[in-house]
Amino acid sequence: MDTARRRPIELIAIDMDGTLLDPGHKISPRVKQAIHTAIARGVRVVLASGRPVAGLLPYLAELGIAGNDEYCIAFNGAIVQNLGTGERVVEFTLGIEEYRYCAAIAREVGVHFQGLDGERMYTPDLDISPYTVADSFLTHTPLSYRAVADMPEGMRFPKMMMIDQPEILDAAIARLPAGFAERFTSLKSSASFLDIFDGRAGKGPSLKRLADRLGIHRDSIMALGDHENDIAMLEFAGTSVAMGNAIPAVKQAARYETATNAEDGVARAIEMFVLQS
Repeated sequence: MDTARRRPIELIAIDMDGTLLDPGHKISPRVKQAIHTAIARGVRVVLASGRPVAGLLPYLAELGIAGNDEYCIAFNGAIVQNLGTGERVVEFTLGIEEYRYCAAIAREVGVHFQGLDGERMYTPDLDISPYTVADSFLTHTPLSYRAVADMPEGMRFPKMMMIDQPEILDAAIARLPAGFAERFTSLKSSASFLDIFDGRAGKGPSLKRLADRLGIHRDSIMALGDHENDIAMLEFAGTSVAMGNAIPAVKQAARYETATNAEDGVARAIEMFVLQS
């Protein structure tokens, strides 16, 4: 890796699944040590994930990232939250009409569907997808079945998702109506998840808003990711790093590539671009 750059890294934005977390959904000792050392040197570490805030909190606690001067980017950037005060400095949500519309489209194209309101995960599917159950468990988000007609008015959703086996989901995405892309931003966060959110959100735009708030130039930001929903964040950051296990589009978007999430790729990138500088 060529480490030549104009500015030192002041902020590291790290995706969670497939990036920070190893295949067993753990933070490896080497990755944890690299992050702790970077923080000790005054570098901010911001977790940027498609997960809800609740799905980030155990890992933030493990890394010791807390307090009124720390933030996380959740729901693919639909929420940026101050970890000390709970203030949402960015909040873009979709309403119940969008939920009903997307649930109907999911049924039409033949995939499962779920929506997250910040507290719970809701699905209108009687045959609840095993991917939905797994997502609820991994992100520490309570899961409820509720018919679309029974969803209360006034509900707001930072993120909705179409989920299914990868080949079924890809076929469904190809059948989405033309107006869908104009109404929402939709990006795959894994082979089985299509995340749907307000077009003003996204990890890239919300990282920019947070950087502006903190007074940090983009050239002083390093971002690491592995999937489609990370691309905008990588394109914004001055130092962009794709994981070795990243999809080809991410590797093309990033300037650098590190090892896989099974090989301490995050630690290797931090050691190269932050700790050895």
